[in-house]
Amino acid sequence: MTTEPTTAADDGLALHEAVAAATKSTPEYRQCPYPVYRTLREQAPIAKLTPGHGVDTYLITRYADAHALLADPRIGKDMHEGIDLYHALFGDLCEALDDNLLFADPPRHTRLRHIAKTAFTPRHIHALRPHIEELAHGLLDRCPTDRPVDLMQAFALPLPVMVICELLGIVGQERTEVLKWFAVVTRSRFSKDLKGDLEEAEIWLRDYFARHIHRTRLRPTDDFLSMLVETPHEEEPLTDDELVSMIWVLLFAGHKTTTLQIGNCVYSLLTHPEQFRAVREDRALLPQAIEEMQRFEGSVETSTFRYALEDVEIGGIVIPKGAVVQIALSSANRDPEKFPDPDTLDFTREGLQSSHLGFGYGAHYCLGAPLARLELEICLTALFDRFPDMVLAMPTQAEGDWLKGPFPAFRGLERLPVALDPSRTVDDWTAGN
Repeated sequence: MTTEPTTAADDGLALHEAVAAATKSTPEYRQCPYPVYRTLREQAPIAKLTPGHGVDTYLITRYADAHALLADPRIGKDMHEGIDLYHALFGDLCEALDDNLLFADPPRHTRLRHIAKTAFTPRHIHALRPHIEELAHGLLDRCPTDRPVDLMQAFALPLPVMVICELLGIVGQERTEVLKWFAVVTRSRFSKDLKGDLEEAEIWLRDYFARHIHRTRLRPTDDFLSMLVETPHEEEPLTDDELVSMIWVLLFAGHKTTTLQIGNCVYSLLTHPEQFRAVREDRALLPQAIEEMQRFEGSVETSTFRYALEDVEIGGIVIPKGAVVQIALSSANRDPEKFPDPDTLDFTREGLQSSHLGFGYGAHYCLGAPLARLELEICLTALFDRFPDMVLAMPTQAEGDWLKGPFPAFRGLERLPVALDPSRTVDDWTAGN
């Protein structure tokens, strides 16, 4: 077992400092949010924030409260019912793309999720293993071993992108174009100065997806999108507009979270050498290790858009109707009331798959969790087999280059420099990193 490296922030934060850091998403908070979450769990587990968008937001940090609210029907996600809140948080663009199961409540959410699950079965996921293994080894074949490589750009990013794009039938040069415009949306979503770029990207993606759906209807194949288009359903089939938003959410959720989680897992292993050695020597530990790393350093830091449909009392605090509810999954997963010694990475920890909140909980539990687990297993196995001695290639190994930005939706690394084979890497590889 290995404990998270101690920092000065571990000495404790005053409550007002923790609330201010979470409200403003300060660089220190984004670099390491756990001291902030520890203070809030202990002193204000349902903390009222007033972020820059001006909408009262309640940040939930304890496991028991997070678990309850993720499944509470009084907490809504429907963007149409909460359109003013949606606009305040996300602006008035991208509504066509966001009109998907992530922003829906029953009965519409139930219908959309059921249709998606018919094409996203365990049998279909299992059948992907040989191809994902081939992709993983192909990417590693191209990684240099005589100098450090940024594993995020060379491996963690392209593999999930390839997998989800192929599932959706987006291949060749079209994939490059889609990802280019996708990056524009990601970069400009919360920037008022880039609103024109965001609008152009949203229009391009929406039009491309519509054309792609039309082509798929004319010439279906055996990909995931063809199954969505062709499979008959007892419920009303997906409309073209619903298919457009379904492609968007699958593309977004299907690669970003897995990309970041691959990086988080590798970083966790390389900063905890005892655990790394244990799982290399006993591969039977790998599934449990993946769950523990998802708990310890998950790629989804806070839950997606939620708001109170009515006054909701929890933990002695009333969350008023219309307030945004932000559930800190990363905090809940380090709550000592649920996970003893939570800041310790422990691959012998039991019962994780059914208890950690890395994939959410309730009706909106991550539809792609089986695919994400498969990709993580394949990626880590390939790295273990080929580069068992890999090490971080950065001068300060306890501090990663974590995502920055105005909202802590995701927890992951901007870059992950690694020496895959230190015996072949030049002696001065730390210089300049």
